Amino acid sequence: MAGAAEGRSDGVTAAGIEEYLRHLAIERGLARNTLAAYRRDLTIYDGWLEARGIRDLAAVTDTDLGAFQRHLAAERQPPLATSSIARVLSAVRGLHRFLLAEGDVETDASRDVRPPKPPRRLPKAIPVEDVEAMLAATEGDEPLRLRDRAVLELLYATGARVSELTALNVDDLVDDEVVRLFGKGGKQRIVPVGSYARAALDAYLVRARPLLSALGRATPALFLGARGGRLGRQAVWDLVSDAAERAGITADVSPHTLRHSFATHLLAGGADVRVVQELLGHSSVATTQIYTLVTVDTLREMYTQAHPRAR
Repeated sequence: MAGAAEGRSDGVTAAGIEEYLRHLAIERGLARNTLAAYRRDLTIYDGWLEARGIRDLAAVTDTDLGAFQRHLAAERQPPLATSSIARVLSAVRGLHRFLLAEGDVETDASRDVRPPKPPRRLPKAIPVEDVEAMLAATEGDEPLRLRDRAVLELLYATGARVSELTALNVDDLVDDEVVRLFGKGGKQRIVPVGSYARAALDAYLVRARPLLSALGRATPALFLGARGGRLGRQAVWDLVSDAAERAGITADVSPHTLRHSFATHLLAGGADVRVVQELLGHSSVATTQIYTLVTVDTLREMYTQAHPRAR
């Protein structure tokens, strides 16, 4: 049970924990907040051992650690989330490895402990209607509005990461129909640009970029900030968030949301998963296949709601 026992830290096990925490602080130079998190997690472990009458870490067995993991997941009140269990077990494994290296124990009782894998988080996409509402929220002839519209259109048209978009130079617009993106590891890919994005880019390049460029030093950057310099990542996050707020979207929306939406909407429209892999710049198709789970879940939900004999 959780409670007073988990709040105590005395005896032989506490000495081993304190020795490990000193090692983390002095030898590894961990930050104060990180050390405090380690202490909280190891105090839970120490309290559980004390409740079982184990006051010597050398006496801990792999069976004990299996029981501790089950305690965290089901017996403790309230039970810990999967991510929290993984964090606590990571601290416990680090403690036992340290004690073995120091010669304080003869075996590492935690060597076979496998922290639970967190549930796979499916990418969050927004409906096409929400994307269109965000784009409509950027309408206007002011230079920054023209820029914001071009940024949103290009993010959704290409699935570009925010770092890829802010790194774009004017010369990376290879022609009217494709853009050159530089992804992780400097990998280059060519991605088509749809007609809506092309129109928004043309309006920005002709009517807004020259005005913004005049405010700062000459730069090859495609997208410029209010002072004429290269548009930064935080500025892109802010403009995406502002557009979502103006569109009345209550869900959290980021540049990566538009990347997720790009992939999800392509697959829902019948695009081949390997084509989407190339467009996103994924090195493995397995990463792209996560998006197919999103579309399958959507189909299942629609089926359940619409079919008269689905429920």
